[in-house]
Amino acid sequence: MSGIKSNIKDILDFIPSSVKLISVSKTRDLAEMEEAYEEGIREFGENKVQELVSKYDNFHKDVKWHLIGHLQKNKVKYIVGKVSLIHSLDSIELLREIEKRFSKENELAECLIQINIGEETSKTGIALNELQGIIKEVESCKNVKVKGLMAIIPTGDEEQCRRYFREMKTIWEKQKKQSFNNVSMEFLSMGMTDDYKLAIEEGSNVIRIGQGIFGKRL
Repeated sequence: MSGIKSNIKDILDFIPSSVKLISVSKTRDLAEMEEAYEEGIREFGENKVQELVSKYDNFHKDVKWHLIGHLQKNKVKYIVGKVSLIHSLDSIELLREIEKRFSKENELAECLIQINIGEETSKTGIALNELQGIIKEVESCKNVKVKGLMAIIPTGDEEQCRRYFREMKTIWEKQKKQSFNNVSMEFLSMGMTDDYKLAIEEGSNVIRIGQGIFGKRL
């Protein structure tokens, strides 16, 4: 069994069936992705629009594509009808552009609101105090649905990681109790190769794993 296949098997053996595994295939070639596909992976995450579109055109048609990197407004038009879930909704301006472009093609955009939980200047995502403003704007959309929250937590030790994961879970649960138009808190996307086990323990139900599946980039 190849490294990729045994990595996937190990991850799937660990995670509960209620947790969605997204195989982060950014910078990986189609042959590597094919190995993951053969092991049953059908959800792939890309950081860059150009790479997602290229792979969409050249890979299996039953795959669901996730845009997990920062989305620039001028790139939204390229992913209409191609992306299953946008993980990185991080501004009202971007929301309006997604609504405009997807409305034009009569397509539905499903998104996660990305929260910059560590308030790091190096990371995108909204500040927590902007969450209600963006939700209010989503309520008046016709072609955008928010399906939950996403976060990339700061690097830290186990206790620091758990603290950020718990904070995200609390925010998610609080929103889940509210009733908003076009908003359902189905997904809490947090946890990557180094911390996905902690993330699941603290309530994540979507994990994004690249190196843990494909190995280190050469």
